Amino acid sequence: MSRTPEQIAADRARYEEHQRKGLSFAAKALPEASVVPAAPIAGDVIATETLAAGWYWSTLLRQGEALRIAQTHGFASVALVCWSARDTSERLNLPDTVKVQWDTRAQRGRVLFSDMGRVMLSITEDSSGGAHDVLLGGSTAAANAAKYPGAVTRNTRDNFVLAAGKLGLSRRDLPMALTLFAPVRVSDDDGHFAWQSDLLDGNHYVDLRAEMDLLVALSNCPHPLDPGPVYAPNPVEITRYVAEVAGDDLCRTATAEAVRGFENNARAGA
Repeated sequence: MSRTPEQIAADRARYEEHQRKGLSFAAKALPEASVVPAAPIAGDVIATETLAAGWYWSTLLRQGEALRIAQTHGFASVALVCWSARDTSERLNLPDTVKVQWDTRAQRGRVLFSDMGRVMLSITEDSSGGAHDVLLGGSTAAANAAKYPGAVTRNTRDNFVLAAGKLGLSRRDLPMALTLFAPVRVSDDDGHFAWQSDLLDGNHYVDLRAEMDLLVALSNCPHPLDPGPVYAPNPVEITRYVAEVAGDDLCRTATAEAVRGFENNARAGA
């Protein structure tokens, strides 16, 4: 049944009032982008990995540990999915992450939510100022075949299927992927997506702190909207370390939803 203009206007008004209340909670502005070059890691380094161009990597990341993902070899987009290590039916939920924080920018001071309303990862450093994609997901074999005809390529979807299998999971367990270093923005009122190359220069990094024990998978493949005509991803460096939590940690207090998310974590013993 079609809705009347009055019903649509009333729903819009309720949404805007709900948004106003949610945004008014945040008394502090989010911090500026992290400095470049990156400051030394403050916590104890556990291991350093090189994620080869086009390939994938997975790990068990304990609560309180963090990953620094850095473009040390030039521009690269890195997709990420994760699951609760305790119960893999709980997984990353980007629609909820965007909805409850009223922002499509995954940037320093924000958190990534699970589909159970708990905080999975905190973005503690981000030199790109939120130039990441939370809307489209990663590449597929079909998209690569159309974009790079005749080329031999790897893609994020297949990489994650392989990574999930090694973790005892299947393709049906895959959530929508966050793609780091993918400057996707909504370009107009019609909702078209655009790649804004000026937001990144191939020398950025992001730090993600685990707020529960996680299974994390990464894929280093070009994003579907990357305008480069040639399939030529670069390696990235991944540093795993023990994170230090500041007493005034903005990730925990920036929004009412983040506060509730951490309360949910505590309630569940994470």
